[in-house]
This record gives sequence, structure tokens and C-alpha cells, in this order.
Amino acid sequence: MSHFPPIEDQLVLIRRNAEEIIPETAIIEKLKLAESSNTPLQIKLGCDPSRPDLHIGHAVVLRKLRDFQRLGHAVTLVVGDFTAMIGDPTGRNKTRPQLTLEEAHHNAQSYIDQASVILDENRLNVVYNSKWLNALNFNDVIALASKYTVARMLERDDFTKRYRDGIPISIHEFLYPLAQAYDSVALKSDIEIGGTDQKFNLLVGRDLQKEYGQEPQVIITMPLLVGTDGVEKMSKSMGNYIGITDPPDQIYGKTLSIPDTLIATYFKYGTEISADDLSAITSDLEQGRSNPRDLKRRLARELVTLYHDESAALQAEQEFDKLFISKENPDEMPEYKLTESEKLISIIVKNGLLSSNGDARRMIQQGGVKLDGEKVSDPFQILSPESEHVIKVGKRKFLRIVS
Repeated sequence: MSHFPPIEDQLVLIRRNAEEIIPETAIIEKLKLAESSNTPLQIKLGCDPSRPDLHIGHAVVLRKLRDFQRLGHAVTLVVGDFTAMIGDPTGRNKTRPQLTLEEAHHNAQSYIDQASVILDENRLNVVYNSKWLNALNFNDVIALASKYTVARMLERDDFTKRYRDGIPISIHEFLYPLAQAYDSVALKSDIEIGGTDQKFNLLVGRDLQKEYGQEPQVIITMPLLVGTDGVEKMSKSMGNYIGITDPPDQIYGKTLSIPDTLIATYFKYGTEISADDLSAITSDLEQGRSNPRDLKRRLARELVTLYHDESAALQAEQEFDKLFISKENPDEMPEYKLTESEKLISIIVKNGLLSSNGDARRMIQQGGVKLDGEKVSDPFQILSPESEHVIKVGKRKFLRIVS
């Protein structure tokens, strides 16, 4: 007797929010084989340790991995510690910086710790691809390289653009898709999941498995979430991200800053609301029956609840209302003991409210710093230790000065 849910029920969950399943007929056959043999499918997700800070865009893929955990299949997170030394140029128009193994391992642990907010650690197999890629000798690498042509490699969009524009492509960059594809061979994976920007690499995995006499994996691509700016792909480097380990107030505040056009998309890919709820939200937005501000508040509560809990979501909402509607100071804020007269910009930088004196001066000149509720105009204002003050930098950073 199979311990898996009925195949049709599995397919509903597998298809949910997926951009593409290639080929879908094969996944049905694999599910039938798993059922008849009562053997879980091998599901693979490659993790890039060069980006250890996870945001809700990464969570779209991680939740699909968790779907397979819930269905009873074997889930493996492949840490690309070896491939990080090559550097994946996906979506780049220049060679990507390479990491050492030590840097990759440090970042990978952070990735795993954060991913565990979403995944069931007890049902997660974590492997490092240096285990098999380090074991290849130069003959093995030549044999691997012989299984793919330069013409096919240049079909990849970023390589095509760089070649056309005369931007150098190093030979080692061609090895990245092959090395990542070899992970699928080493693990005999049945299904590999990735973002739409990884489609080429995932397809190489199918091709390479055929070359090594294996049944090719099915690939499932997941959409890339647009960042809070509504323009670029969500990315920490762009500053348009909502981190899955961000404090509740930051998740709440960042969510309320998104354009109205992203509300339905964030509900669909960022939360776990039902299909009926999503349909109602989408319809309300299209027909103008709901105030977008109210829907953003609900979205913010959903996201905080997902990565913290319901109590934290309600508290974050109350704090937001207090700061931005009632215009009050928060009850709790960091404190700095002032023992002698000191420049305001020095206090701001010393306490991490801004990263440099230059940033502090610019923020003051732009009217973004308040002292006891009043905008500061003098970048070189000096505070004396005789009385207490509250410094506000930007919209959400506060510091209480105590003597």
C-alpha cells in the first residue's frame, strides 16, 4: 500500500504557482512509478552559497521544495560550494566573483539556518557538491566537457548577449552549467526545482543524465518575484527585498511600501492563502471594491505571521500605526548614554543608524533626521549630556539619548 497521496492530489500541489514543468507527462510517469514501487522520488534544489541572505523571493522556490516534503518524497538541498568557486554568471553581463570553499561553507550554513524557517529540517538531506566534483580528475573533466557543445552553450541568453557585445567569456564559465548538471547525475535526481533564471542550467542536467544513461529529471521552474520597488527582481543588492529573517516591524513596513500593482502577486507567491481567497482579492482589486491600503495591511500581517507569528504581526501593525498614523515614538528603542558633548552625526554613525558621516550629513540635509520631533538642519549640531533626547533617522530608526 502506497504512503503517498493520490497522484491527482499530488499534481494539484506540484502545479501550484509553478511557471513550467518540463515535461509534465514525465512527472506523471515518475509519480506512478513512485506509487507502484512505494519509493519516494529524489527532489533536488541547488543552493547558491554566494547569496546567504534569503528573502521572500527565495521562499517561492523553497516552499515548492517543502510541498514535496509534505508529499513524502526525498528532498535534497545541494550546496554549491564547489560551483561557487566557478561563479554562475546567470543574469550577469560580466564574470561573477568566485568564492573560496571556506567562504562558501560559511555562507551555506547561514543559508541552511534561514531555509529551515520554511523547510522541515528533519526531512531534509543537505549535501555539498564538492564531495563529487572535487573527486573528478582532469580526464573526467575532459570527458564531461565533451558531452556538450560550444554552440549549445552559447544558446544561453547571457552568454549570447556577452558574445554579441564583445564582452569576454572565460572558458571556466562554460563549466558552471556542466558542473551543476553533474550534480543531477551524482544524485540520480528525478525532479529539480529552480527559478526561471536557472532554466538553461536545469535543462543541461536533463541532457547530461541522458548522456550518462539515466532517466532525465523533470524540471520545475518557479517565477522570480519583483522587488518592493516594482521594477527590478527582488535582490538584497538592489535594496528592494523583504528578508525572511527580518524583524516583524521591517517585514510589515516594507510590505506597505510596495506598489499597488504587486499586491495580488505578493499574495499569490509570498503567502499561503487559499486559491479562493486569492481569487477574491484579485477580483476586488480589479473592480475597485477594496482599498489597496487595507489589502497591503492584510498582506503585511500574513507575511509577518508566516515568518514569525500572529502575535508579532498584530504588534508590528500597532507599532506601525503608532509611528506613522499617531506619529508617536515607539515604547522601546535602543539607548545611548551621553557622557560629554558630541556631534549629532557622530552619535548617529556610532550607533549604526547610518553607515558614515557623509550619509548622516546627506540625510540631515534632506530633512530625514529629527531631534525630539523637530527636523534637524545643522549637520554639525552638538548635543550636551544635560537632558534626554530622541533621535529619529528616516522612517523607522530611533535612538534615545540618556545622560
